[in-house]
Amino acid sequence: MTVADFLAKRFHDTGILNVFGIPGGPSLPYLEAFRKAGLEFILTSNEAAAGIMADVSARLTGIPGVCHATFGPGATNIATGVGGALLDRSPVIVLTSELDDTMINRTSQMNISHQKLFEPLTKATFRINTGNAAVSLDSALRICMEEYPGPVHIGLPADMADKEIIGPVSKSSEKIIPEYRNDIDRIVSLLEDSRRPLLAVGLTARRLGLGPQIASFLEKYRIPVVITPMAKGIIPFNHPSYTGVLFHALSDYIEDIFEKTDLVIGLGYDPVEYNYEEWIPEVPLIHFDTKVTDLPAGVNVAGYSGAPEEWFSIIANLNPGLIIPELHIVRDIRNGMLAVFEGFTGHFGPVSALKILREELPETSILTVDVGSHLHLAGQYWDPGDKGNILMTNGWSSMGFGIPAALSAQLINPDSTVACITGDGGFLMMAGEIMTAIRYNLPVIIVVISDGELNLIRLKQSWKDLAPYGTIIYHGDLFGTDIFLGIKVLRANSQESMRKAVIKAMSLHEPVIINTVIDPEDYKWLIVRR
Repeated sequence: MTVADFLAKRFHDTGILNVFGIPGGPSLPYLEAFRKAGLEFILTSNEAAAGIMADVSARLTGIPGVCHATFGPGATNIATGVGGALLDRSPVIVLTSELDDTMINRTSQMNISHQKLFEPLTKATFRINTGNAAVSLDSALRICMEEYPGPVHIGLPADMADKEIIGPVSKSSEKIIPEYRNDIDRIVSLLEDSRRPLLAVGLTARRLGLGPQIASFLEKYRIPVVITPMAKGIIPFNHPSYTGVLFHALSDYIEDIFEKTDLVIGLGYDPVEYNYEEWIPEVPLIHFDTKVTDLPAGVNVAGYSGAPEEWFSIIANLNPGLIIPELHIVRDIRNGMLAVFEGFTGHFGPVSALKILREELPETSILTVDVGSHLHLAGQYWDPGDKGNILMTNGWSSMGFGIPAALSAQLINPDSTVACITGDGGFLMMAGEIMTAIRYNLPVIIVVISDGELNLIRLKQSWKDLAPYGTIIYHGDLFGTDIFLGIKVLRANSQESMRKAVIKAMSLHEPVIINTVIDPEDYKWLIVRR
């Protein structure tokens, strides 16, 4: 079997359906092998989008995503998406073409060391040959899924695709033994002594789908819960214990519960989103996760790394009969935040736009949210419904995430309504992917929050008493037309026109842009200064 045919077969056998990317000359035999094996090569406009689409594909299916780029500039472009898979914890295989052995160390066009490029961005990097191709691919598929999941890079030398594998083809049996550092006696003592515990749920818990176990736990232990942004949806928006999202809009309201807290229990809390020391009150911390986490000196922490079923077994040492109920404070915090948000719906601003979008989209919709001020609002205000279908980047936090994430979600869920909320800055970074949406007939609704500036940066400048500088993207209307790259642009500059635009967009069954023209003034009252 040739190297190209082996890769294609192993991907197919793993359950992989799509490979995202842009081809180069040396990759043509791989594309043909993918075609023959029943894999679809999804052509993107930018390699960074390919990496993001592979990331989101992995999140939604639990199967490694695969992306591809060619030499040099293709590899550096795709690196942006690969970084997202690393810090947002998604299993991805990154394929890049490389020069063959006779040229790899020569001065040559488009030639850089892909191994050095991807070493800090991946869990492992391989350069295959006929002797190691099988074992390298098996190792890559295993490593990318191990905790924390993340990307693995495979370099494909330009002369390798049509060569026959001569090395071993059995699966690699090497396994990484997890490092555990558990202080069970102290954890149990802290749990038994606590009267006002606070549960902090994070990305690991969301990724592992622990919502049902957490809901069952909260039926017995009615304690307040705060979550990190990427854990949004793990418990219902209206759950009596749900206090709010750390770091996002109006999160200073959450601090009221800290005054009553005597113990923080981090459950699947990944500090890649928001470090404990940025918010935790001066009380002991119990940190449950699948891996040992680096925490600074001075944090009073008892850590436990292990399987989730062990976490729930241990935290059962809380005594529900001794816990002092504080859920009335939770209710007041939530109602207070909601009242503030509702106070900004009397005019057409970002909160009004989000409210109308949530009212008109089906409950089963999938929402992707790009990075920017609008993310802080959506992260706190958006009710993701019972399915919790909201996707964002917060470990990597790269602008441009929203559109390719929505395309990937639509590919995987062709019968679902998929919408993307992006700022005008993030939109411009990935506007070319509209052609990807057209090419594969993906009827995503792209809601562009148009305010003409990098608002979050301008806010940060104002917090430092600096004049706005380097943040104006354009003057006038972003589109100035009702067609952009072949798809309809619906303009919304009022509550009435926004509602009409959302309803029309859903009726079209084709990709569409809603140019949502808002005054960004509301953000300065809602986003918490950090």
